[in-house]
Amino acid sequence: MAERLKQAHDRVHALNVSADAKTALTRQLLIVTEAAKRDLPEAARRLSRFVQDLDEGRPPVV
Repeated sequence: MAERLKQAHDRVHALNVSADAKTALTRQLLIVTEAAKRDLPEAARRLSRFVQDLDEGRPPVV
């Protein structure tokens, strides 16, 4: 899970979007990180959905 979160953060930082958009996406990843402390399976589902949305060019919503 930690490696997947790191990869997602790296992808967000590499995006060619505004600083505000990157900040919003980073915050969403931090929400997933916090969720992992309480409910790892749910956090994994959220992260998978986040990455899928990135892959499909949709703005991820956690």
